[in-house]
Amino acid sequence: MPSKQLRNPARTPVIRTSKNVNPETLLPSPVFSDPALIVGAGGVALMFGYIATQWWAAARRHAFESQRSRLELAALGKKIELLNLKAQAAPEVAWNGYRKFTVARKVEECEDTYSFYLTPHNGRRLPPFKPGQYLTFEFKFPNEPKPLVRCYSLSDGSISDTHYRVTIKRYVRADGSPGAVSNHFADQVKEGDIVDVKAPSGKFYLDVEMDRPVVLISGGIGITPMLAMARVLAHTRDPREIYFFFGCRNSADHMFRDEVIELQKKNPNMRLHICYSRPFEGDAAGTNFNHQSRVTVDLLKQVLPSSNYEYYLCGPGPFMDSLVSGLYEWGVPKKDVKFEAFGPATVSTKPKEPAGKPDKESQSLVEIEFARTGKKLMWDPTVANLLDFAEANGITTIDAGCRSGGCGSCKVAIKDGHVEYIGEPGDEPEEGSCLACICRPNGRMVLDA
Repeated sequence: MPSKQLRNPARTPVIRTSKNVNPETLLPSPVFSDPALIVGAGGVALMFGYIATQWWAAARRHAFESQRSRLELAALGKKIELLNLKAQAAPEVAWNGYRKFTVARKVEECEDTYSFYLTPHNGRRLPPFKPGQYLTFEFKFPNEPKPLVRCYSLSDGSISDTHYRVTIKRYVRADGSPGAVSNHFADQVKEGDIVDVKAPSGKFYLDVEMDRPVVLISGGIGITPMLAMARVLAHTRDPREIYFFFGCRNSADHMFRDEVIELQKKNPNMRLHICYSRPFEGDAAGTNFNHQSRVTVDLLKQVLPSSNYEYYLCGPGPFMDSLVSGLYEWGVPKKDVKFEAFGPATVSTKPKEPAGKPDKESQSLVEIEFARTGKKLMWDPTVANLLDFAEANGITTIDAGCRSGGCGSCKVAIKDGHVEYIGEPGDEPEEGSCLACICRPNGRMVLDA
């Protein structure tokens, strides 16, 4: 009998599969069959995932920081470029001393009155100025022992940085003698000439930062600073209420007529009042002028709804005297009345006399000695200032420019004595000197003049 085959228990078990499956492809999975091993593998996966996430975040952060740095550098470069462009386009700051200017245009505004358009000889841009300020000119004439200095208001507003404009009227003194510099401008200065000019200066100007309503009052050539103020107000579309009064004799003296009317059209807040004191037969009321009269405080009272305005005035001495004193009498505070006189005399508003000062009768006994000319004179208390007093007595050794304490031309050394100021100096003179155009003697004096 064939022997009986015994089962071998140690024999490897046979794996039964379907007919289409190769048993060698079925790998055992002991790792995933143990729960402990499953947890360990998940932790490793999570750790690698966390590391990968952190790496990715760091990479993105690095890329962002790099991009931001590039943008910041680009922005900084653009800012520097813009600053350089602004620096190139920005106007110059005001200069010291005299600067050369070319007369680019000369325009006759009316009889004996001319506007001069001045451009810097070096072609550089000009600094702005405050509307109402003036330029100071110096001329050296062959027959004059020293240069003549004169100041003329800017009449074009601080709108252009390529030119300045001054408007000058031929001046004739009471004795019929011509003013040296104004007549030189009228007769000799022509387009293409070069003149010496100081930077704009002066404390009489419109405060463009304020919003109070203003009254601009001018007579004759005194219109020039008012025109600069009106042009700036129109250019900036200033919303404040503006009254513009201008007085002259007739249409022959009516300078800047078309220009002022155009400004009124641009600025509906400006009310224009033209006064002719001696109109021609052909001068029509309502067309050429509004009032057949001088500019007076009575007229202001008729036109203005109240006295609550800031007043800016400029004109000849007598014109200014009546208006300034009249405004004070109307109750307008002195701080609201700003003025500048044209011509050989300042506005002789009564100076404040400190307590204990001598009265006018005793002041007339004060002796003023002009050391260089050898004259000893008794002070006249009705005269506005030391400069006027000197000129009235034939003393010509004191220069004159703005006559308002701004240009410093009238500075004179005091050898003995003291002065009291009736106006505010533009630049305080050094100790031992005074500005003759805005001061009076405070007792006996000796001047180096």
